[in-house]
Amino acid sequence: MTQVPTIKNNSLALDNDYFQQAMKFQQIIMIYESAIKQIETKLDILNKECKVGHKRNPIETVKSRIKSPDSIAKKLAKKKLPATFDAMTEHLTDIAGVRVICPYISDIYNIRDILLKQPDITLVAEHDYIENPKESGYRSLHIVVETPVYLSKTVHKVKVEIQLRTIAMDFWASLEHELRYKNTQNVPDSVRRELYRVAETIAMTDKEMEEIALELQALD
Repeated sequence: MTQVPTIKNNSLALDNDYFQQAMKFQQIIMIYESAIKQIETKLDILNKECKVGHKRNPIETVKSRIKSPDSIAKKLAKKKLPATFDAMTEHLTDIAGVRVICPYISDIYNIRDILLKQPDITLVAEHDYIENPKESGYRSLHIVVETPVYLSKTVHKVKVEIQLRTIAMDFWASLEHELRYKNTQNVPDSVRRELYRVAETIAMTDKEMEEIALELQALD
């Protein structure tokens, strides 16, 4: 006769609790992924519409990501919040992120305005680092929006952070991020000044390229 294994130190209950927590986390991430997919679909439709109507795409590329469990835990700790699902969904606005790369600065604001006119998109927060760059020289338009995700029995209002940049802004930000996070030493002031100078040069180039594009459009 086969013996039934005994339960020691309540390990079976702990394993079951861990399984339930893992399943809940997986479901939450699925909801955030669904919200990203909705935003990406909206952006794709807007891009195609502009291509048909204005003969060019105002969006170059769209990238997306979900914060890793480790990043979520660190962000909660930084904000001195408990490591719970409720704290995560209520207080973190960048678990789901979408980055929109545009050819010109005017495209950034046009896409933002069109997107926010949609009835199922609610603006939660906005930070304009194009008009007001960060001290490092970083430029980008950040908006946090809320969009509903409909499941079979429930509806979830999900926050998604959208970053809108030009190609040049994204180039600078990507290299600056790599230099800053791969360098184990503090970045010297001389390097910071050089990065800021390059950011200013790129910003001026962005404006000049848009002016050239407008001149060419006037010739059509």
